[in-house]
Amino acid sequence: MKDTFKHQGMRQQLVETLINKGIKNTDVLKAIGKIPRHLFMDSGFIDHAYQDKAFPIGADQTISQPYTVAFQSELMQIKSGDKVLEIGTGSGYQTAVLLELGAKVYSIERQQELFKKTSKFLPKIGYRAKKLIFGDGYKGLPDEAPFNSIIVTAGAPFVPNPLLSQLAIGGRLVIPVGDEVQIMTLFIRKGPKEFEKHEFGEFRFVPLLEDKN
Repeated sequence: MKDTFKHQGMRQQLVETLINKGIKNTDVLKAIGKIPRHLFMDSGFIDHAYQDKAFPIGADQTISQPYTVAFQSELMQIKSGDKVLEIGTGSGYQTAVLLELGAKVYSIERQQELFKKTSKFLPKIGYRAKKLIFGDGYKGLPDEAPFNSIIVTAGAPFVPNPLLSQLAIGGRLVIPVGDEVQIMTLFIRKGPKEFEKHEFGEFRFVPLLEDKN
C-alpha cells in the first residue's frame, strides 16, 4: 500500500487537530506528520486512519487515538539517543513515533498474534527497534535497564514496581492507571527510592494484561 499525497494532506490536517487540542512539542508533531498511520490499520479502517480516534487492530487490541499517542510522547520528553522501554507494542504505531523522536526502543508485546505481525511489519516500512520482545510487560526488561523513559500503552490497574525500579535517575514513566477509566500518570525518578508523581486527567485504554503463569 502506498503513501499518497492525499494521505500526506490528511496527516497534516491531523497535526493541526493535535495542535488545536494543545500538543506543543514540535518533534512529536513532526513524527505524527511523517508516519503513514493508514499502513498500521486493517484495510477496512483506512478511510478513518487520520481521524483522531482509536481503532481495532485484532486480538482485542486497538491502535491508540493520535492525541493519546502525542500526549504520552510529549510527557516523555525524549532526547535523541534515549533508551526507551515500551510496554505494549500493539500495531507498532507508537513504536514508530518513538523511533522518529530518536529513541533506542525496546518494546514488549504480550499478544503473540500482534507480536508476530508487528515484528515483520515495522522493518518492512523502515522502522527498526533495538528489540521487540514477546513477553509480560509487568516485569519490564531488567536485563536492559535502566531506561531514560518507559511508556505503558494499556490501562494498568496498578503501577508495576519493576517498571519504577528500571528507570534511570531522572527517568520518566508514563502510565495510564485505573480499571474502567485511567488517569494518565507521570513518575519522575528523583533518587534510588524517591519518585515525583504528576496526574493528567482521564483517558481510556484496553487493559494491561498480566501473565499469571
